[in-house]
Amino acid sequence: MKIALIVNTDKPKAISCAWNIAKLLSAKNAEIITLSDFADHGVLNDINKSASLNSYEELFNECDIAVTVGGDGTIIHSAKFASKYDKPMIGVNVGRLGFAAEVEPDNIGDLARLLSGDYQVNKRMLLDVTITRSDGSKENYLAVNDATVARGSLSRIIDVSVSLDNSPISEYHADGILFSTPTGSTAYALSAGGPVIYPEMECILLTPICPHSLISRSVVFDGGSVLNTTVKIRDNTPAVLSIDGERNIEINPDDVITIKKSEKYLKLIKLYDRNFYQLLNEKLKERKN
Repeated sequence: MKIALIVNTDKPKAISCAWNIAKLLSAKNAEIITLSDFADHGVLNDINKSASLNSYEELFNECDIAVTVGGDGTIIHSAKFASKYDKPMIGVNVGRLGFAAEVEPDNIGDLARLLSGDYQVNKRMLLDVTITRSDGSKENYLAVNDATVARGSLSRIIDVSVSLDNSPISEYHADGILFSTPTGSTAYALSAGGPVIYPEMECILLTPICPHSLISRSVVFDGGSVLNTTVKIRDNTPAVLSIDGERNIEINPDDVITIKKSEKYLKLIKLYDRNFYQLLNEKLKERKN
C-alpha cells in the first residue's frame, strides 16, 4: 500500500511527527511517498521503501491513502487534490484546534489500522464556486470550508444580492457574506455567528458578516440549491472572493458568483467512534485556553 505523507514543514513538531509515522507504517510494509520539498526536511530519513514526487497531482495520483500532518489548513489544502483523485485522507493534528483532524500525535500508533482496513470513510460535501465575468468567461473553484464575498482593501460596506434558483431572495448591506459547507460551519462561519451543522449533512450555509441590520441571520439551504450572488461597493471599487482563505479573487460589480454543491466529495477516514458534538465541545474549550 502506498501512503502519501503531506507535512506542514512550518511546524517543527509536524516534521518529527511525520518521521515517526513514516517509520511506523514502513515497518508494516507500506511504501511512503511524499513531496520532494517535504523529503528535503528529513521526513524520509532511514525509510527504505519510499519515494519523493514533484507535485500534489503526482502524489495523489500515486497513493492509496493520504495522511496529513499539521492543522486544519493542511487538510483543507490537500482536500482539493484528494477529492479530485477520489482518495481517502486522514489528518494528524499538530495545530491548535484541528476540527477536521482525526488523530493526535500521542495516538499515531493507531494509523497502523490503515494497512488492515480497520477504519470507516465518511463523505464530506464540497462547494463548486463559479465566477461568470461580464464578457461571459468563467472561472471555477472548489471550496472545502467556505467561499467569502467581502470588501476589498478599502473599508467600505458592500451591497450583496442573493438569488435562489434564479429567483431573488435577499439583499445584504454588510462587510460581506459567507457561504459554507457543513464542514466549514465550525470555521469562519462559527466566528461570524452562524450555527453548527453536523458535518455529514448536505446543505449550504449563508452567514452575513457584520450586517447593518438587526434581523439579518444565517440561512441554511438545501444541498441541491443553486445560489447566485452579485456585489457592489458604492464607489465601484472591486470586492474580493476568498476560497477557504487560500485564494483571493477580485470581483467586479458585473460579475456573477454561483455557489452549488460539488459532484466531488472529500473522503475522510475515521478511526474512532466519537460523538461529533462532544468533540466540538472539547475543541471549543481548548480555544478558551
